[in-house]
Amino acid sequence: MSHGARPVVSLRGAGLAFGDRVLWEGLDLDIHEGEYFAVLGGNGTGKTSFLKVLLGLLPLREGTVQIAGGPARRGSGRIGYVPQQRAFGAGTPLRGRDLVGLGVDGHRWGVRLRSRARRRRVDELLGLVGAGSYADAPVGTLSGGEQQRLRIAQAIASDPELLLCDEALLSLDLHHQHAVSELVDAQRRRTGAAVVFVTHEINPIIEHVDRILYLAGGRFRVGTPDEVLRGDVLSELYGTRIDVVRTGGRVVVVGHPDSSHHTHDAQELAL
Repeated sequence: MSHGARPVVSLRGAGLAFGDRVLWEGLDLDIHEGEYFAVLGGNGTGKTSFLKVLLGLLPLREGTVQIAGGPARRGSGRIGYVPQQRAFGAGTPLRGRDLVGLGVDGHRWGVRLRSRARRRRVDELLGLVGAGSYADAPVGTLSGGEQQRLRIAQAIASDPELLLCDEALLSLDLHHQHAVSELVDAQRRRTGAAVVFVTHEINPIIEHVDRILYLAGGRFRVGTPDEVLRGDVLSELYGTRIDVVRTGGRVVVVGHPDSSHHTHDAQELAL
């Protein structure tokens, strides 16, 4: 993230709740162009809901959210979205290039033009994510990592200012986790897009991350990995003793036998 970069995401006094259950409140946050921002926390803490707010799919209970200086809204071309890895069925009538093409002009009504410019753009995107060799293969025959490469290509088709990734490494092996992480970071470096990466597992992306939003039990902390991923900080968030160990470039979060059920969520970072 460059010094003095402009905010792409701005939240002021933001709060979100479902009924009486508060996910977070009083959140003041700017995410800047070129910043790699991770959102961490256990199940049910509001990580995916945070992305839905930015996508304009979920209203805040209180406060405001802006994307690139305007209100968050559905279908914004300023936002690219990479969902969780979910396998396509073997009989899905869609080739790799067809999936990527939906990111190029899938938002348009009517019959899409099979123009040379469109094909060049699809081929360019396939090349950027290293998916050219299986561009014409049915998506249902591809591995999870190959499918995620195609989803990234689809998400970056409009060169978005904000790239949102929702557990994009889930169910991938270590090799493909690394490859997908590198592709997302390459897009950030190439275009200056801000990245918001929701994950249970920080280690595959930690070398890229500038700051973290850690959600736990209706509370949160924002800061660099060194500021947030500390035993005293996580112990305060979870209300129980948690140790953080750094070894071999990895972060391991360790709960203790007398810890509450929240500690299990923290342990998910130790994979």
